[in-house]
Amino acid sequence: MGHLFNCATLLLFISATKGCIVRSCRQEIVRSRYRTTTHDGLWVSGLQRFDKQPEYTEVNPGEDALMTCKVFNKRGTCSWQKDNKPVGIYHKKYEWAGVQDSGDCSLWVRAATLEFDNGEWECQVTASDFTTQDALTSSPVRLVVRVAPQRPRIEYNTSQVLPGHNVTAQAGERATVKCVSRYGNPPARLKWLLGDEEITTSTNQSNSTELDNDKTWVATSVLELGFSKQQHGSLLKCVALHESYSTKSQVIEVRLNVRYPPEVRLKGAPTQDLEEGRDSVVLMCVADANPVAKIVWKRAGRSDIVSLEETLQFRPVARRDTGTYTCEAQNIVGSSEPLSVHIDVKYPPQIVDVGPDRVMTAPLYSQATFSCTAEGNPTPTYQWLQKLPTAEGTVLIRGSDARLHINNVTYDYKGEYVCKATNMIAGVERVVQSDAISVQVVGAPQVLRQSGGREVVVARGQDALLRLVVCADPRPRRAAWEWGSQQLEAGADQGRYKAEELAQVEREDCYEARLHVREVDPADSRNYYLAVQNERGTDRHAVYLDVREPVSMATLLSLAAGSLLLLLILVSFTVYALRREKCCFARRGDFRPTDLESEKSDVDSAAGRKTPRLDNQGLGGGGAIPAEAIYSTSPSRRPHTITGGSPEAMKRRCNISNNSGRATKTKKDRDTTKDNLYADLQVPTISNNGSTMTMTMLNKVNPSSPSKQHLQSDNYFQQQPHRTTNDYFMSGHFQPNSFERAEI
Repeated sequence: MGHLFNCATLLLFISATKGCIVRSCRQEIVRSRYRTTTHDGLWVSGLQRFDKQPEYTEVNPGEDALMTCKVFNKRGTCSWQKDNKPVGIYHKKYEWAGVQDSGDCSLWVRAATLEFDNGEWECQVTASDFTTQDALTSSPVRLVVRVAPQRPRIEYNTSQVLPGHNVTAQAGERATVKCVSRYGNPPARLKWLLGDEEITTSTNQSNSTELDNDKTWVATSVLELGFSKQQHGSLLKCVALHESYSTKSQVIEVRLNVRYPPEVRLKGAPTQDLEEGRDSVVLMCVADANPVAKIVWKRAGRSDIVSLEETLQFRPVARRDTGTYTCEAQNIVGSSEPLSVHIDVKYPPQIVDVGPDRVMTAPLYSQATFSCTAEGNPTPTYQWLQKLPTAEGTVLIRGSDARLHINNVTYDYKGEYVCKATNMIAGVERVVQSDAISVQVVGAPQVLRQSGGREVVVARGQDALLRLVVCADPRPRRAAWEWGSQQLEAGADQGRYKAEELAQVEREDCYEARLHVREVDPADSRNYYLAVQNERGTDRHAVYLDVREPVSMATLLSLAAGSLLLLLILVSFTVYALRREKCCFARRGDFRPTDLESEKSDVDSAAGRKTPRLDNQGLGGGGAIPAEAIYSTSPSRRPHTITGGSPEAMKRRCNISNNSGRATKTKKDRDTTKDNLYADLQVPTISNNGSTMTMTMLNKVNPSSPSKQHLQSDNYFQQQPHRTTNDYFMSGHFQPNSFERAEI
């Protein structure tokens, strides 16, 4: 290690000295790399060995190739040989790629050519000295200078098959097919495809050098193929793979021509009864054969040939065509099994005449008549069908007689008309139709009333679209929308209104008119008329626009909540007013007690309580008690005083509980009051040491007073003139109804 340090120091500080000293130190450093030490520190020299040997290399013509070769403990001299011959070092041809003293013996082969550089190369290193004998020679490796092979070709029966041509064999045979790729370096790799499926095996390719150029190769792939009927017409492909191809591969295709005997199948055999004059039968004897087979049609019971064509036609079938027919196919390989079909002809209805003409023009609102004549057995029934001139081809039934009469022709009757005749054969319906009669309707415009609806409903602020369909032949020359004093021609724009041009609809000679109204408001609610005119007249029809205020869910909820709150406030106020004696009833001279009682009951019901009643039995001969005798109002709100009879009499006649118990009226008591009319009045409440007393009396109404005079609503809550409590006196007894309660 000290020796290394000294040499490194010399290189660093005396690099400008004589070259011999520098070379000596450099050689010493190189030698020291390949020395090893023992455990006692002695230096021992190692043998030379390969670190990396040359490898197989391919290069395109004119490109440089690097032949790699690296050696450990190199002390000998590097050299190369090609095809067992030494290779010299030449500028711009063969050059060292690395520093040999460091063990890199790699070689650059510049501008490689097939003639000079293609072959087997070896890297060699001479021995360290004549006693060590550690000379090295690498395994031979090929440097391949690529040459693109010719396009592959397919050979069959020792003959070349041109691309797209056939390879012919009989079904069941096995044959040998070759694919050859020549003059390539290295040899091309070949594979086979039948259709899109690869059928290459690993042992069916052989490579050899060309006889006339041993530096290039011929590649041959042999395919043993068993032919079957299913392979007929399939493509057989040979693919040559080579890096020198611009697409890395080239393909040649041939088609398999497999010969096999015919097999026949029958098409067009009838699956239901045939009807004379309507049905046609096209029988096809389809032969699957290679080469193409000849077809023979025969009829049972006859020796003659009916046809030699593939197709046997009966257009239309007739009763004379009934019979059994047989087909058979033949080619050079063999014959098929015969196939038979039976033809049985029925006799359905047949149209004899239909009219008046194939094309008919009818003026609007005129009359039209059609006639149809058919023969058949049994006698056919009739239907007239109309095919509307729309994309869907809607069909309508217009009549069920041989004669069709239209009293009032409109544009709805425009279209094609067909006469349909029907009868029954063996329980099955048979139908025949005539040629179509084309009906053209000409006249003034006609706005279809059902086209756009009678009313269009739109929310305020939205855009409205009004539509109507008009039919006319000839086409309308003028169309306008009218409302109020306004008129807007089709295709015009006016403020918030826009009228589109008439647009053709699916139906022939019919057009759609559209009126747009932007941001509608309630003032736009009205009838909008479409006026249409052509050379033959005019028509006018309206559609109504209804603009409504939009009601949101939040508004509905708010209204419901507000109504409920208002109802609660009203009920609370009524109860409060009644309890505070803010409301009273004024007595008029003439009224019906039933009206007063009804109104009083309504007030009591709203307050949530029942009205106790006071019977007037024993009130001094049953005389009526005026309202002033029960109610008196004074500014000082003095308590009311009720007097009548002795206390003992009141006790005997009234059964009143201090705990708000119930008093029951007997049947006798009810009968004694049957002929009297009473007004239901409530005794004001009187505070008595925290307790409340409520009494209700029945005031007998004067029978002589008019019975049909009603109490006016403005007297329900009138305040009475001030009276003292001694103004009126009461005698009688108090007896509530059995279903009411009296509060004391």
